[in-house]
Amino acid sequence: MAPQSLLVAGVGDIHGRFHRVEAWLDALAEARGRPVDLVLAVGDVEAFRHADDHRRKTAKRAMPAEFAEYADGVRTMKRPLYFIAGNNEDFEALHDAPEGMQLAPNVHYLGRAGLKEILGLRVGFLSGIHAPRFYEQPLKRPRSLDTAKQAGYFRAPEVETVAALRDVDLLLVHEWPRGLPQRAQEREVPPPGRTLPNYWIGNPITRRLVETVHPKWVLCGHSHRAFAVTLGGHGVKPPTRVACLDQATRPDESVFWMEFQGREVVRAGWGISGKESWGGGQPWGLASLPAPPEPEPVGTGY
Repeated sequence: MAPQSLLVAGVGDIHGRFHRVEAWLDALAEARGRPVDLVLAVGDVEAFRHADDHRRKTAKRAMPAEFAEYADGVRTMKRPLYFIAGNNEDFEALHDAPEGMQLAPNVHYLGRAGLKEILGLRVGFLSGIHAPRFYEQPLKRPRSLDTAKQAGYFRAPEVETVAALRDVDLLLVHEWPRGLPQRAQEREVPPPGRTLPNYWIGNPITRRLVETVHPKWVLCGHSHRAFAVTLGGHGVKPPTRVACLDQATRPDESVFWMEFQGREVVRAGWGISGKESWGGGQPWGLASLPAPPEPEPVGTGY
């Protein structure tokens, strides 16, 4: 019997925009001619259960408080969505569930750090970003804006948990591993219209995790731009393909889909057109990115 085929969609920082993400996934399913089986979000989801909480605490206050409709049962997510925490979340609601919880039907918080088997895939994850001052400090209950902000930083024991993982199909992190632009520049010239990100983007802790765990794929967000690069692949260690996702403003760079045959990705693509941009055995890097958006036309004026 052939291994089960799965269509998995990675989504960048949602920042409360649940309605548009669902519409994008509907379009992707139609374009691929099959259901989206699983959605993985890389943090800054901002799943505030109450509209008032969203308005008082969210980072993107101009966005509507859409998750409250799912929490109240007014709407139901059409396919299972699993997310890690970024540095902008409803940490008061998430604090007592460090190993994960269901927030609404088909909406699952994975937890602060660990491994979950989902539809036969081994998914490792680390929530939050790196803040050296708080790395060794205990996590406090988020009772104020200050302690809520601190809850968005990962801690040393959580990193140790992830560092012990092996045989990982997908690793979800919020903040980029440090050094991706340098690694890309060593191998490739950016295509026309593409520029490399800032040299200092990302953090060294996540980079060491990737080099220790050797996941097959890494999905990350936080920096609000798309990027693609391969790490490792020397000697007996398999390569790790990294896909960084933009925030959910336009689908071309904030949605990244992967079709799995068993536990191996056989094809992948950006956006919701269904167009394949990578197939098994092909190189993964800057050339795998979607075409950059067309510049806005300049008005002639009078």
